Amino acid sequence: MIKVGIVGGTGYTGVELLRLLARHPEVRVEAITSRSEAGLGVSELYPNLRGHYDDLRFSEPDPARLAACDAVFFATPHGVAHALAGDLLDRGTRVIDLSADFRLRDAAEWEAWYGQPHGAPELLDEAVYGLPEVHRERIRQARLIAVPGCYPTAVQLGLLPLLEAGLVDADHVIADCKSGVTGAGRGAKVPSLLAEASESMKAYGASGHRHLPEIRQGLGDAAGGPVGLTFVPHLTPMIRGIHATLYGRLTGEPGDLQARFEERFAEEPFVDVMPAGSHPETRSVKGANVCRLAVHRPGDGDTVVVLSVIDNLVKGASGQAVHNLNLMFGLDEHAGLDAPAMMP
Repeated sequence: MIKVGIVGGTGYTGVELLRLLARHPEVRVEAITSRSEAGLGVSELYPNLRGHYDDLRFSEPDPARLAACDAVFFATPHGVAHALAGDLLDRGTRVIDLSADFRLRDAAEWEAWYGQPHGAPELLDEAVYGLPEVHRERIRQARLIAVPGCYPTAVQLGLLPLLEAGLVDADHVIADCKSGVTGAGRGAKVPSLLAEASESMKAYGASGHRHLPEIRQGLGDAAGGPVGLTFVPHLTPMIRGIHATLYGRLTGEPGDLQARFEERFAEEPFVDVMPAGSHPETRSVKGANVCRLAVHRPGDGDTVVVLSVIDNLVKGASGQAVHNLNLMFGLDEHAGLDAPAMMP
């Protein structure tokens, strides 16, 4: 049985980790930390978990207790994993970080976007970007995983087949993305209140969003050079889910785009290329660790449109983190992740 700890277990990604791991046949949660809720039972804060973690309580972060685990998830704001990851790695514990702390390879760029010095630049070369559809073999050998962000997951998976094959102009790619309010976290914020977010939709971060450099980095790797990306996120009045509408200008005759997408993801257990002409819905992935894709070429013109939907808390966060854990420990990739989406 693999022993895991969770740092920062009171947010949405933390409770989603607990929900997924509750049905994982090879994992036992040994510790879960929260400074604000220390001493409180997990099932007291999250009644949906009654019967699964009745003896587990939130505790103050204890490096020795966490180091006794085989792996530790960080479901924390940026900057927290910097302080603890190195010590855990030195003690032989693997680290799976759901924050942005190790996603960018350039410490100076991280500092520019996050407004503070990078706390562990010496670990950046070792960190593996945890997108299994690209880095599966590196993940298997990794000690430190940087779980991709939610927007970056949806955008990269949708554009990979086009950029890897050089089918679109890499200088002009557009990602028009919509997210549910859980993407803003569980903290009390006025824009996330029901009266503020309901029956309305708005763009934000149009001139620069923190996920932009992460997406550019991944797309640049796929394209073999810099990618000119326009990325505009939007807040939509739903609880969870991301819908990314992606546009590229074809550089030539692409052949059968549907077949190309199907071939690229044929062996990927958590990417579903929908039948030609489909328009995937966010509700079709709610609670599931899957990305559903559809590719269109309107009027057989020179523009290709890709529709990509994920659950931001699962495939965009905690589910992807569990997928990485499975790969790191040589487990079945589906372990803990085999539940279908919830509808309606």
